[in-house]
Amino acid sequence: MECATWSPVDIRRPSVNCPVAVSRIMRPDDANIAGNVHGGTILKMIEEAGAIISTRHCNSQNGERSVAVLARVERTDFLTPMLIGEVAHVSAEITYTSKHSVEVQVTVMGENILNGVKRVTNRATLWYVPLSADNVNSVVKVPPLQYSSPEQEEEGRKRYEAQKLNRSESKQRNDTIIFPTINMDRKSKEPCTVGYSQSSLIHLVGPSDCTLHNFLQGGSVITVSGRMIFTSNKSMEIEVVVDVDHVLKSPQESIHSVTAFFTYVSLGKDGTALPIPTLKVETEDEKKRFEEGRERYLQAKARRTAEATKKCQ
Repeated sequence: MECATWSPVDIRRPSVNCPVAVSRIMRPDDANIAGNVHGGTILKMIEEAGAIISTRHCNSQNGERSVAVLARVERTDFLTPMLIGEVAHVSAEITYTSKHSVEVQVTVMGENILNGVKRVTNRATLWYVPLSADNVNSVVKVPPLQYSSPEQEEEGRKRYEAQKLNRSESKQRNDTIIFPTINMDRKSKEPCTVGYSQSSLIHLVGPSDCTLHNFLQGGSVITVSGRMIFTSNKSMEIEVVVDVDHVLKSPQESIHSVTAFFTYVSLGKDGTALPIPTLKVETEDEKKRFEEGRERYLQAKARRTAEATKKCQ
């Protein structure tokens, strides 16, 4: 399908089957402590591109107006660093729709605008749910997607069922998450233990933090807690939980808003991965989390191997 160019003076809507592209030059204030582009900058662009294309699709037919909100980040791969001065090109495409959700595949490319060289830096899979523009507590129906083949639809359905199962398991697991009291005196903790790795950030939500639907109201307090739960030879997995306290409401309630797992590697000055000290697990809960992390690590490793083998065929 040929995608028509959309300009401010053109009242035609762009085709819902056309990918969405978001581009921005990476500036010095986008840098992390290593001098490359901060991963959070890329993640924000990925989410914005996904929100645009999924919201556009959900409003492609006459019916109740809605805004698609992020429900799950299935995976985000950082393949190679984005450099300061490069242009980040984020391309999002809808690959499957269920009755109430949208799967979006995102590819990020870094472009050296001095020599024109481009390379893929990130790939991601996200799921969005459309909420009514008039009532954010109401989930609306997603228009069906036109697939190029029955095989494409079947593969998408399998991914949907798999993420649905994972989401259900995550919800059950989140009900059991209990972070121990954070001790800011790290000297009292043994190095390489879960307690030693644990940290917390408390942030007062301001107007600039609020989305269109204002899920986090100004004056709310969010607490972001993180702890290391698994280490392999050259990687570590960090579990992050975000709690929200609606301090303006009575009675005050604290709710689990987000749970995420981040995998990090330690790089030397030459860019090669360095060995990671083995995490010391002490309690039964820490042992359980460690084994769950090991399972995710092995699954991700097998997936990367399968994808590399498929590319070579």
